[in-house]
Amino acid sequence: MTSQDYKDAVDWLFVQAPNFQRDGSSAYKPGLDNIKKLCGFFGNPQDKIKTIHIGGTNGKGSTSNMLASVLQESGYKIGLYNSPHLIDFTERIKVNGENCDKEFVYNFILKLKELPSEIQPSFFEFTTIMAFEYFYQQKVDYAIIEVGLGGRLDSTNIIKPLVSAITNVQLDHQDLLGETIEEIAFEKAGIIKENTPIISGDEKDSVKQIIINKAKQQNAELIDATTIVSSLESDLKGKYQKKNIRVVLALVDELKKQGLKIGDENIKSGLLNVYKNTNFIGRWFEFSKSPLTICDTGHNKAGLEEVFNQLNEYSQHKHIVLGFVNEKKIDEVLEILPKNANYYFVKPSVSRGRNPETYEDLLKKNKISYKIFQNVQDGYLSATQNSKEEEMIFIGGSNFVVGDFLEKNLLN
Repeated sequence: MTSQDYKDAVDWLFVQAPNFQRDGSSAYKPGLDNIKKLCGFFGNPQDKIKTIHIGGTNGKGSTSNMLASVLQESGYKIGLYNSPHLIDFTERIKVNGENCDKEFVYNFILKLKELPSEIQPSFFEFTTIMAFEYFYQQKVDYAIIEVGLGGRLDSTNIIKPLVSAITNVQLDHQDLLGETIEEIAFEKAGIIKENTPIISGDEKDSVKQIIINKAKQQNAELIDATTIVSSLESDLKGKYQKKNIRVVLALVDELKKQGLKIGDENIKSGLLNVYKNTNFIGRWFEFSKSPLTICDTGHNKAGLEEVFNQLNEYSQHKHIVLGFVNEKKIDEVLEILPKNANYYFVKPSVSRGRNPETYEDLLKKNKISYKIFQNVQDGYLSATQNSKEEEMIFIGGSNFVVGDFLEKNLLN
């Protein structure tokens, strides 16, 4: 297999299978019938590995990577399934921080052509079974599986985990999951399994009640992570990580009850070495110090509020590079933008990427100081040219904006 063979195979997969990353809601295939058939075709590897399930609106990636780091520090071999990827497809599937082997990916994609005609997997369904099979072949001790979208009908919900967690519930993907927090909470709570402990990290009473009710129905022990008080910190920066750390600590406590050997030093070291142990990037990621340049993948209103609140704590003048996908409610984002900043609105490279010209009237109406660019790199370069050494640059608004930025600047 050559590097071009691998690239061609992944490109073919993106085109062949309905892909939410590229196509949006039209590619969403809710329900477990298809993934059950798919897993059955490959011998149900998900039943041959021990799993931990992480759901929620925001914080799934940070929580799962912090937990992976803690477990790795404790001497375990850990599989980690996250989405979407920022630079390369293999980021989605890792073992002890190492991206999935490209030759495995190439050979597994070839098997897609062998599937019976009645199984037509989505992109996410196919990557999910790929992760299960890779973790089984790699003989991981535990696999941490991040929910893709929602929970109840998500492809990952085929697993029988040791413990599950719901980090929080916020408004996101309302066209697919429901218009209200309560409707979305019902979908997220769908990962709660019979007699399987569930960790809850949400502070809203209405969400808590939905999770409590579902846990009772399933005879599942409920652990409220919001009651945990801890001074532990992580090398994943961002004030919002304090809430994610509480969920991680609750997960660790439950896993210890189930017999895992995890010492206090493992926890402390694991939280402080997430980048090194899992190669996780994109969450309040400091790209450079002069000028201070930070990127963050927060993209729904709740996530962006956390990010912008933290940005507001920096006294220096800001140059903010932002881009969005087509379904983003731009007016909601503009309401919470930091004041007194220069803005560079960009179009993400994915087909769902929204051209800033389509919402320029809103920018004018809100009296925002802005420039428009047709790609992320041009916006970033303009920000660097216009910023002084003592000022700061921020890049975000979408996973795809951060992915475009890192692909151009981290790899070169």
